[in-house]
Amino acid sequence: QVQLVESTGGLVQAGGSLRLSCAASGRTFSSYTMGWFRQAPGKEREFVAAISWSAGSTYYADSVKGRFTISRDKAKNTAYLQMNSLKPEDTAIYYCAARRIIGISRTEYDYDYWGQGTQVTVSS
Repeated sequence: QVQLVESTGGLVQAGGSLRLSCAASGRTFSSYTMGWFRQAPGKEREFVAAISWSAGSTYYADSVKGRFTISRDKAKNTAYLQMNSLKPEDTAIYYCAARRIIGISRTEYDYDYWGQGTQVTVSS
């Protein structure tokens, strides 16, 4: 079993930055893929970014490309989402997720484990 614990989000002004972390425990992740998703009020959960744990390959949604950066620290079993140039439309609950196989996926149903979610609010 895998446990994912996200850091606390927060309230930030438009144009500001915030970094989320996702600490993973319970298994080794050499063959895993980690992803970040978000869900805004009244909307479906959507893909944000993903990273392959071993190679560090990354993939981003068009809406965050160039503003967000996903990374991982293998020694700490922790994934990060650095969010810069935040916009009010980035306001959502952010979830980290782990997929048990190598392979970037934008589909939430491909992920096996989920964090509890953390609120990010961007004010205009």
